[in-house]
Amino acid sequence: MFGLQPQDLVVILIVALLIFGPKRLPEIGRGIGRAIREFRDVTSGVQKELEQTTDEVKKPLQEAADQAQKPSSEEPKSGS
Repeated sequence: MFGLQPQDLVVILIVALLIFGPKRLPEIGRGIGRAIREFRDVTSGVQKELEQTTDEVKKPLQEAADQAQKPSSEEPKSGS
C-alpha cells in the first residue's frame, strides 16, 4: 500500500497515538473514513455523468454511420 512496509505503518500509528492520544484517534479515523467515502461518491457521480454524456454523443453518431452504410431502398429507376 503506497510502498509502505508493515513496520512503517506501525511506526506511523505509534507516532499518531503519541501525538493525538487514544481518545482522539477514533474520531480522526472516522473523519478520514467519511472523507474517503465522500470522495468516492463524488468520483462515481462524475463517472456516471461522463458515461451518460458520451452515450448521448455516441448514439447520434452511430445512427448517422448506420444510415450512411444502409443501401437506399429508393434506387433511381431508368426512364425507359
